[in-house]
Amino acid sequence: GSCFIRTDQLDGETDWKLKVAVSCTQRLPALGDLFSINAYVYAQKPQLDIHSFEGTFTREDSDPAVHESLSIENTLWASTVVASGTVIGVVIYTGKETRSVMNTSNPKNKVGLLDLELNQLTKALFLALVALSVVMVTLQGFVGPWYRNLFRFLLLFSYIIPISLRVNLDMGKAAYGWMIMKDDNIPGTVVRTSTIPEELGRLVYLLTDKTGTLTQNEMIFKRLHLGTVSYGTDTMDEIQSHIISSYSQVHSQNTGNSTSSTPSRKPQSSAPKVRKSVSSRIHEAVKAIALCHNVTPVYESRAGVSGETEYAEVDQDFSDENRTYQASSPDEVTLVQWTESVGLTLVSRDLTSMQLKTPGGHILTYYILQIFPFTSESKRMGIIVRDESSGEITFYMKGADVAMSTIVQYNDWLEEECGNMAREGLRTLVVAKKSLTEEQYQDFESRYNQAKLSIHDRNLKVAAVVESLEREMELLCLTGVEDQLQADVRPTLEMLRNAGIKIWMLTGDKLETATCIAKSSHLVSRTQDIHIFRPVTTRGEAHLELNAFRRKHDCALVISGDSLEVCLKYYEHEFVELACQCPAVVCCRCSPTQKAHIVKLLQHHTGKRTCAIGDGGNDVSMIQAADCGIGIEGKEGKQASLAADFSITQFKHIGRLLMVHGRNSYKRSAALGQFVMHRGLIISTMQAVFSSVFYFASVPLYQGFLMVGYATIYTMFPVFSLVLDQDVKPEMALLYPELYKDLTKGRSLSFKTFLIWVLISIYQGGILMYGALLLFESEFVHVVAISFTALIFTELLMVALTIRTWHWLMVVAEFLSLGCYVASLAFLNEYFGIGRVSFGAFLDVAFITTVTFLWKVSAITVVSCLPLYILKYLKRKFSPPSYSKLTS
Repeated sequence: GSCFIRTDQLDGETDWKLKVAVSCTQRLPALGDLFSINAYVYAQKPQLDIHSFEGTFTREDSDPAVHESLSIENTLWASTVVASGTVIGVVIYTGKETRSVMNTSNPKNKVGLLDLELNQLTKALFLALVALSVVMVTLQGFVGPWYRNLFRFLLLFSYIIPISLRVNLDMGKAAYGWMIMKDDNIPGTVVRTSTIPEELGRLVYLLTDKTGTLTQNEMIFKRLHLGTVSYGTDTMDEIQSHIISSYSQVHSQNTGNSTSSTPSRKPQSSAPKVRKSVSSRIHEAVKAIALCHNVTPVYESRAGVSGETEYAEVDQDFSDENRTYQASSPDEVTLVQWTESVGLTLVSRDLTSMQLKTPGGHILTYYILQIFPFTSESKRMGIIVRDESSGEITFYMKGADVAMSTIVQYNDWLEEECGNMAREGLRTLVVAKKSLTEEQYQDFESRYNQAKLSIHDRNLKVAAVVESLEREMELLCLTGVEDQLQADVRPTLEMLRNAGIKIWMLTGDKLETATCIAKSSHLVSRTQDIHIFRPVTTRGEAHLELNAFRRKHDCALVISGDSLEVCLKYYEHEFVELACQCPAVVCCRCSPTQKAHIVKLLQHHTGKRTCAIGDGGNDVSMIQAADCGIGIEGKEGKQASLAADFSITQFKHIGRLLMVHGRNSYKRSAALGQFVMHRGLIISTMQAVFSSVFYFASVPLYQGFLMVGYATIYTMFPVFSLVLDQDVKPEMALLYPELYKDLTKGRSLSFKTFLIWVLISIYQGGILMYGALLLFESEFVHVVAISFTALIFTELLMVALTIRTWHWLMVVAEFLSLGCYVASLAFLNEYFGIGRVSFGAFLDVAFITTVTFLWKVSAITVVSCLPLYILKYLKRKFSPPSYSKLTS
């Protein structure tokens, strides 16, 4: 084989020929005739960047030589196994140059808003630590090696920095993920991230795909329009009767004409145009739909017949019960299934032919001469077939109305009916045909093959040849297919809207279909005004349209991807500002990159949290760009589900995921974070008071294990049990989604709530330390036992004060911690004396069992906690939170 690669991008030179050397390195006998191939490209310049690969491959073993173009049809993809024969190949792209690698972007590491807020508070606590240490050294009077004392104070007060916060939060997030996956009301939900469950409780914008997300991606054939007559689901039996009668007539004619030597031609190709009967038009339309597609029927081998699949496929009776259809698009399968339901069945297909079964059981064979696959640029697909019985060559084509309206002969109904069907929410396809003579086809085939062999601008030349055929085609029919809404989409969207979440629908579908689905799903309410953004291409048009949009209030916006691109290019800030005020936005004809771009725009301009939900590979970039990505396991595979942070099986599950689990995750993490900070601040306050009493000496109040035990076995279980707390029941959160609006304001964790906890910590730390000094002045040698006991009691009571809904595990945690502390008083008595070397003070068991000790410690604890209980009661009485009004 020989191959030439040409490039126009080298120093103005045009026609560089590069030699491609292909070497077969070794024969692998274990794999038959499979060779391992090495291909090398040599150039006259050492650094050559080949941007495009176009060439021809000549088979020299046949006579005469057959020229074939190197195209996608004869490409061996990565990991292909060659079953037989030998391959001589050229490596076109490898590594980073392949499209799949160029299309992948590294997903960002998502960090929750709560984590960022806690980081800010931790920075504030660090500044407080430094400031407190400097104050203590200053009050000491910078005596002696003051800098050494400064570092000692930094170490003594280091509990201000909540090191255990990150551990507790991460454990809490793991617990939230486990709870979500174990929720029986949302089965099949998978949490694929352990860092951002709280984000589910802070969302303001939800960006959703349409097909497969709001809809089921299950197509149902609803409408066949022939221009003068329209058939719906209730009149399909009429079509069936027309098909049966027309094929019975054709069969009787064929049997009558079997003696004639030449196949009969249709008269209308040469005769003047005669208005066809409805029956013949239906016959032509159904035949076109049954032939113009890329569907392959697959026959499953019956149970019990193993290893006989080939036999079954060749000799079976094409029975309907074990036939399934496979195609790249569910629309195509739906159309073929519909032709089967009206009597014309696709029974087999290979690369060169397909067979249809008529209602009478006769098999019609059609040879596939050419096929032009659907592309997103052409928006249409075509096929040229030859009827085996008559020898007729027909070119069938189907596609979107925007592409087909210029191709078909003049008519006065296509545009209007497409609009009507789109307003009903149907996906439309225009079907047309053109009869070709043998001479016309031969002329086309030679030009087409020549275009495919061209080195320069091959795609353009091939497209031009095909377009020469796409002229004055006969319009056969217009089909309407419905994509059904998913279960409970309407109540779910209603709930999300009541929760204050703004919903944007980003879809690749056309404007009318997207608008209709938005209405039928109640994304846009029936009474609401809709502003359809006129298509714009220039800056002036965009300015005029934006001004028109600005004058409208409280209306939904519908805009196409092209117009959006122009608006964002010239008036990005103004457009986003106006769009964000809309109750709903629908962007149609959106590409995957545009979807991701819109997500980033919202994040940049509003600073609010965004969530993206989709079901296919085209939604992955949007899901990865959003603060929180949700994937649905649909018919388009698992790309979206695997790339997302949360994976669900149905759209309706998003309601519970946000309202219940999002709410609980955020509220619990906020309470847990602040309590861990309080735990560190209170013990640091006690240390500061202790040092102040002893002339600002940098002496630790609690030794070794007490400091370790304080943050672990003595208080960890009750504090961590806050992850089981909930302020409202799940049923209440779903019944009143308006409660969710409060969460987006971020009031559960803010500088205000943080300062309140700081004041509580300072008050309690001061009371505990000064109370120990006042009440136990004579027994001050036991200050550690006294103050630490009061501290543990205070912490356990504060957890009880913070909890809103008790769980049996919380009670167990409280008593477990108390039991651990009482046990440690007996076993770790040497830790409860201060500086036992200098004072010789050991814990006196007789002292701590006295009534005096117990009532005095209880008194200190009551003074530190009772005012907070009273304040909480008064606040609940005079300024209750919104959820407590509902629960009462």
